Amino acid sequence: MTEQDEKFMRIAIDLAKKGMTKGAGGPFGAIVVKDGEIISKGYNKVTSKNDPTAHAEVVAIRKACKKLGTFQLDDCTVYTSCEPCPMCLGAIYWARPKQVFYASTKSDAAAIGFDDAFIYKELDTKMESRQIPFHQILQNEAIPVFNLWAEKNDKTDY
Repeated sequence: MTEQDEKFMRIAIDLAKKGMTKGAGGPFGAIVVKDGEIISKGYNKVTSKNDPTAHAEVVAIRKACKKLGTFQLDDCTVYTSCEPCPMCLGAIYWARPKQVFYASTKSDAAAIGFDDAFIYKELDTKMESRQIPFHQILQNEAIPVFNLWAEKNDKTDY
């Protein structure tokens, strides 16, 4: 960790406060940095946008990808004011930054009412036993589309 990492983390933390005080959503902020330059900033906008996916990390990742013209954040670093939730963790892995720095932990978030433990538990629960029922239908109609993708010569792998 460097002084520059601390500087960037303070920006993410300030974004968390800014978004919260503006009434945009919960107290979470994130930035994406590449080559020492802030590519994007985001704070939680779940309640202001009525969008359960508008977490700080997702907002920052979307903006960064748009700005960079790519769906992967190669050679980028994500700074987030809190350890990412399962959704944000998934988005981060799909975006493939080189590293992530976080300030608060998921336990810190749980202490103020943002508890993701039930989601982690659901991931390890069989489909038929999950709190929200999941029902598989029409697999035989969906598989041919996957087969078309597998045979596609001009696809972009990701």
